[in-house]
Amino acid sequence: MRYFCTLFDSNYLIKGLAMLRSLRAHCDDAVVYVLCMDTQTRELLEKLQLSHIRCISLAEIETPDLLEVKPDRSVAEYCWTLSPCLPWYILQHYPDVDVITYLDADLYFYSSLQPVFDEIGDASVAIIEHRFPQQFKHMEVRGRFCVEWVSFRRDEEGMACLKHWRDQCIEWCFYRLEENRMGDQKYLDAWPRDFNSVHIIQHLGAGVAPWNFGQYRFEQRKDGVQTVDGHPLIFYHFHQFQLLSNGRFDRISAAYKVLGKEPETVYKQYEVAISRALHEIRELVPDFQNGLKSVTRIGAQRVAQALLPRIVKEWLKKFVNAV
Repeated sequence: MRYFCTLFDSNYLIKGLAMLRSLRAHCDDAVVYVLCMDTQTRELLEKLQLSHIRCISLAEIETPDLLEVKPDRSVAEYCWTLSPCLPWYILQHYPDVDVITYLDADLYFYSSLQPVFDEIGDASVAIIEHRFPQQFKHMEVRGRFCVEWVSFRRDEEGMACLKHWRDQCIEWCFYRLEENRMGDQKYLDAWPRDFNSVHIIQHLGAGVAPWNFGQYRFEQRKDGVQTVDGHPLIFYHFHQFQLLSNGRFDRISAAYKVLGKEPETVYKQYEVAISRALHEIRELVPDFQNGLKSVTRIGAQRVAQALLPRIVKEWLKKFVNAV
């Protein structure tokens, strides 16, 4: 079996369901532990009866040290705090799990994950770089690696690394850059130096995202397989992708458009999956609106992203995350 974990609330349920469906389509022995951040998420996932899903409620994972820091963190910051706590909880409570991989809920899988696992081999920890092109190299100060795929093996190195990350995130996990830390992700910068068995995933088809797509050539083969520089696209990170209240989509922020036009067939396939996930959920809750964004609000955000100075945009992001 391949064991994964992820977390999301009802505002990310549509994206989370699309990710879970695509994961099972390309990894038929996947078992996914989902930390349901609210009651509605757990209730709907259980009604969908996905055989490869194991739901975990927030109450199960919240230890006294987590509850102590929770009031001082925004929703996003608390989710980041939980990023290492979830795989730690699973490895503590499910002895059959030998390797656990944390996944972001806004990923989508396009082909077999086996090449990534073949590459990781017996490594205790596996992480992936943002792979920023030159235009976005300044963003690396927030973290060389992306907490979109992080794997831990149940061995001395893997458990030590995971425990250290968990302790760090409980102590400090905020949406600001200070003292060489930023959220949950900048801590990963030190792992290749501090631990002996950390593998940095190299497959070009893994970790493609709005911040790096411009450096790749995308094609769709006759058999329908999406490729990146000739390699099968394994997963794409749909960061900032929005499903709008009018049923349309907003794909990427203006900032990323400097890299060129986003890969059309990659986004089209995701949009179909998102629409299907929304339909599934609305068969259970016909008036479900969680996660659908106001056309006016998203439009205003995109204009601000395109026109405002970076320092102003950073302040606005901090304000929004604090609300």
